[in-house]
Amino acid sequence: MVYILPVFILLILAVGFIKGVPCFDSFVKGAQNGAMTIVRLVPALIGLIVAIGVFRASGALEMIVEFCRPFMEKIGADSEILPLVLIRPVSGSASLATLRDIIAECGADSHAARAACVMMGSTETIFYTMAVYTERTKIRRLPGVLPAALASNLISAVAAGIVCSFL
Repeated sequence: MVYILPVFILLILAVGFIKGVPCFDSFVKGAQNGAMTIVRLVPALIGLIVAIGVFRASGALEMIVEFCRPFMEKIGADSEILPLVLIRPVSGSASLATLRDIIAECGADSHAARAACVMMGSTETIFYTMAVYTERTKIRRLPGVLPAALASNLISAVAAGIVCSFL
């Protein structure tokens, strides 16, 4: 198992050598492209981080959760995972912090914690992912992608609650 990565790297170098590809030059060019992508992404990431901080600090998250709590209780869903449902499409690190809070508040073996863990594994940080891919591909207009992605996250959250009720 320890040898998989070195063997894979040697295989890539061997194929590159056989095909006459300048491997090191290709590596350097790829690293430069990656660095430029990071430089172009930093402003969007800073904007997302600031927006999340303002959203949480302003109390807007708690207001939305309290507004939705009666509906969640009426359908028999865990209202404790609502903050995660709202934060997950925006930030992975804020989602992990929210998951930690859910586990600390409800207990690791609670239905809410299990549903939150399943949701973390089956959903995506949509806005970050879209920022990365649209920056890299230079595609600016993606009609329907954001609503479909948000719908899939919501369906995943509902499915997580349903699946975990059988555990």
